[in-house]
Parts: sequence; structure tokens; C-alpha cells
Amino acid sequence: MQQQMAAEMLKADDDIRIEKRGRLGLISLDRGRALNALNLDMVQAMLSALSAWRDDDEVAHVAIRSLDEKAFSAGGDLHRLWEAGFWAKVEGGPLPLTFFQEEYRLNHLIKTYPKPYIALVDGIVMGGGFGVSVHGSVRLAGERINFAMPEVGIGFFPDVGATHFLPQMPYSVGTYLALTGSRIGRADCLWSGIATHAVPARRFDALIEGLVREDDHRRVVEEYAQAPEEERSALADDAELIEDTFSASSIAEILARLAAKPEWERGQKALQAIGRMSPTSLAIALCQMRLGRQMDFAEAMRLEYRIVNRILAGEDFYEGVRAQLIDKDHAPRWYPAGLADVKETEINAYLAPLEEELALPGDRG
Repeated sequence: MQQQMAAEMLKADDDIRIEKRGRLGLISLDRGRALNALNLDMVQAMLSALSAWRDDDEVAHVAIRSLDEKAFSAGGDLHRLWEAGFWAKVEGGPLPLTFFQEEYRLNHLIKTYPKPYIALVDGIVMGGGFGVSVHGSVRLAGERINFAMPEVGIGFFPDVGATHFLPQMPYSVGTYLALTGSRIGRADCLWSGIATHAVPARRFDALIEGLVREDDHRRVVEEYAQAPEEERSALADDAELIEDTFSASSIAEILARLAAKPEWERGQKALQAIGRMSPTSLAIALCQMRLGRQMDFAEAMRLEYRIVNRILAGEDFYEGVRAQLIDKDHAPRWYPAGLADVKETEINAYLAPLEEELALPGDRG
């Protein structure tokens, strides 16, 4: 019985399980009732564990997985953030920025982690789930991976390091994903760089056991990774069209180029999708994709923290979550309502420095 209980359990509650097992530090997301939407307690638990394991010689590598078959993580806990922000605005209290401060620090820690960080991703992965997986050194995609960054559809913006990662994707695919919220599967994730390897989800447990025993994560990953059979990337097939369209310098020009390609099915779906999004969020996201090309990761995270401060003080996020998740009428009333009414000076204000910038590990002062 004692042998069965040999794993050292650092934390276990209803939402997350964190264990040290042999050579592996293991994070298991266990909030399946909410598709593993991340809350502040989960983020802080991960921060604490990763900080402890960084200097623990017994831990050779870290892995993160989901205990839910439907989702790796559908993002942050939008209901809770919406409610906290809504009442903060009504009562004149502080906006719920602590979650984002901690989440962005976690993203930065994962990106700069000195030990192999291995994400085993299957099912839905969006927003915050992207942030705790894609910045790791190894990203293993199960056959049911379903990735999207749909934030502009709720009046938010692609955050958790998307400013850094999406512009690095080939053929303006990152811009396409940021502006349309389109979902992609495993072949597209592998081609675009979101995933580094394909591993059947049924083999995740065996791979984890290998990491528990072995010092070299590469040997374990290569043992279980396989070339996906008969999977072709549709994004790769459309790469030149995506580049020609989404490399444009403005949303208006992107829309014009889409309208000029009526025979392109993906393009027409993108045209319809963009028409449903928050005009302000679209403008912010396009700025991110352009600015992010020249930014290192820390700079990108600070830019995102500036934006989220202004988003939470604004209107569209609350209206978007209301329309999509609260009332579910799917009829958001954006302000301003049209792209032509979005002023460059207003978008620049979202990007402007703060009196108190996001503090990241290694900052001086």
C-alpha cells in the first residue's frame, strides 16, 4: 500500500492536482465541469509548483495534462472575471487585474523555464489553455486537439503571449487565427508550430510513466511520437491565399481582399466571422500581430498587460461575454459599432505605458 502511495503529492483539490513523481513534476488540470477554465487558485498553484521544481534536483522535467477528455483548457474563467469586473465598474472598486498579473507571470515562467516543460494536449485548447501549453519546450498533440483564439468575438484580445507567438507562425496564419477565431485540428497545429509532436491520446499515460522513470525526456517523447496517418494540413493548402490576404496593413484592406476572393471558401467564412467581431478588438489584435514581430516575450507580456487594463475599464468585453455566455442572445452591441468609427488615437491609448507596468522575474527596480 505504501508503495502505491509513493508519489509525493504537493497539492490536490477539486480543480488541479500537482504531484512530484520520480523524475517528473506533474500538473493535472481537473476542472472538467468547466472545461478546465483557469481560475486564480489554479494559476497560483502552477506558479508555486514550477518555482519549487525549478531548483529541485530530483525533478528532471515537468509535464502538464488534462484529466478531462473533452478539453485541455478552454481558457480563463470568463464568468468569474466578467462578474468581478462588472461590479468593480458599478461600485468604483479595483478591476480584477490580479488574475492577469499572475497568469502572465506564469506564461513568462513557462517560456523561460530552465527544465523541459512538456504539454500533453488533447481536446479543446483556447486562450489561457494556449498560454500554459504553447510556450513549453515540447507540445504533444492528441488526435482530438481543437485549437482556437476566439477572444475578439467577446470584446477581448489574444493574450497569454499570443502577441509573441502568433506573429511567428508562417504565412500570416497567426493573424488569420487572431482575427477570425477559427478552430484548427492536429495537422494544422503541427504544420503551424503550435504542436511539436503527434502522440495518440491513449498513450499519454504511458508517456507520463516513462517521464517518471527517465532522466532524458527526448528519449521518452520520441518513443511515443508518431507521424499522424492520412492527416493533411488544410492551412498549408491555403497558405499563400492566407498570406496574400492577412498580410494587409488594415482590417479594411483585409476585408476588401477577402471580398475579392468569392471562390475561396475559407476566405468567405473568415469574412463572415470578422463581421461578427468587436471592431475595437479587431483593431487591437491587428496591432498586436504587427508589433509582436519585433518584441521579445517579456515586452509582449507587458504590452498585453497594458491592453488588459484598458479592456477591463471599457465596454466591449462585458457586452461580448454577456451576449455569448450570460444571456446567450449572440447579439452583442459593440461600441463603437463599426470599424470606420474606431479611431487610431483610441487604439494607441490601449497600448500606452502604464504608471505601474507588469513586473516579471528578473526585473530590476
